[in-house]
Amino acid sequence: MLLENRRCVRPLGSDQVNTGPRAPRCLMLDPERRRADPGREEQEVGRAGPREVDGNYCLTCGSDKTLKLWNPLRGTLLRTYSGHGYEVLDAAGSFDNSSLCSGGGDKAVVLWDVASGQVIRKFRGHAGKVSTVQFNEEATVILSGSIDSSIRCWDCRSRKPEPVQKLDEARDGVSSLKVSDHEILAGSVDGRVRRYDLRVGQLFSDYVGSPITCICFSRDGQCTLVSSLDSTLRLLDKDTGELLGEYTGHKNQEYKLDCCLSERDTHVVSCSEDGKVFFWDLVEGSQALALPVGPGVVQSLAFHPTEPCLLTAMGGSIHCWREESYEAEGGTG
Repeated sequence: MLLENRRCVRPLGSDQVNTGPRAPRCLMLDPERRRADPGREEQEVGRAGPREVDGNYCLTCGSDKTLKLWNPLRGTLLRTYSGHGYEVLDAAGSFDNSSLCSGGGDKAVVLWDVASGQVIRKFRGHAGKVSTVQFNEEATVILSGSIDSSIRCWDCRSRKPEPVQKLDEARDGVSSLKVSDHEILAGSVDGRVRRYDLRVGQLFSDYVGSPITCICFSRDGQCTLVSSLDSTLRLLDKDTGELLGEYTGHKNQEYKLDCCLSERDTHVVSCSEDGKVFFWDLVEGSQALALPVGPGVVQSLAFHPTEPCLLTAMGGSIHCWREESYEAEGGTG
């Protein structure tokens, strides 16, 4: 049993998270890379991670029940992955670019082979929609969070249908997950950010007082960024839970919206329900830019891992934003 170390950041909130409207989810991906195994010759694609990431491809998922792999700089659809029975709410890629995982309204977690586009396995056990999925660093385990208030860990190598572990400390739906080499970071509609330290077997819980829509680690691994339904983003010290900064000016009162940090941890970036993407200076907390995207809700975004390039999703469309001087590797753009 884990001992939960609770830390309060803000007073109580009361709203709930709405996952609509159904704009596609977008993620930055690696370009084509080969496995480190000289016996394998197939070229594969995966989600951006901490290792040799270039971000020249992206993965989208949404209400059409499919995942799609794109070259965003050319607007070219490379492959479609079909196998879900309902809308796909989240997807992630393995570190070696060989596999994808996804979850959605059919309560299933699906493991995909990138090269063939085929379903490898389907994991079932959640009692509600699967809102977020992540691989562990070795891509041997898939972690899934659901509106059933649980996080489940699925062994990709085992044939057993049951999860190898169930984390049920949340008191409401799990809305966001991130995984490092030894930590699981989870955001919940109950207003708590939970960090599971796997090395020491401890659980740290920070209460922000409003339903959480998105969480992420800073790129240096020292901080966590938390977005919630009080139209506020908070930067917390990962180890102490100290509030380091607050960022306001955008609108997030109803929908589950993405947030992230820029490629060098210099700016905080967030979607907004008023059709814009907002940028703040990380240190000063001042608003640096309100980027108009369109008339609807900007629900998903992904920042390039090394360059000033941004993907946004709104109303069934993906937009790629970059500086005029930006040129992708190989001149694709």
